[in-house]
Amino acid sequence: MLFGRAGPGPVIIHNQARALGSLALSRYTSRPGELRNIATMDPTEITRLIEAEFENATVKILTDDNTHFQVIVVAKEFEGMRSIARHQLVYKCLGSLVGNEIHALSIRAMTPDELQTQANG
Repeated sequence: MLFGRAGPGPVIIHNQARALGSLALSRYTSRPGELRNIATMDPTEITRLIEAEFENATVKILTDDNTHFQVIVVAKEFEGMRSIARHQLVYKCLGSLVGNEIHALSIRAMTPDELQTQANG
């Protein structure tokens, strides 16, 4: 394995990242006596996966560590749906990545009209 740097803290293992493909990088956190693998996710890939399932959706992804994400999705497909159903549609786009590469996901799903109403006050 090729380590990005030695010592405690996040370390990129290049061979592990390639093994996971383009969706995720592998990050290892080293603590005294411990080495654990934490797979991370590229936010642009999350955007691409969500946009592929919605027609003309606007998607914004916020993250500090590429494992915990805040997702804002604006799509007309949410019209007439309850919040839980909207979230289920977003989760469906991401499949098994949620709980693995995507450790935590906060979703804000709204219609274009709801966004406009919110913007106006």
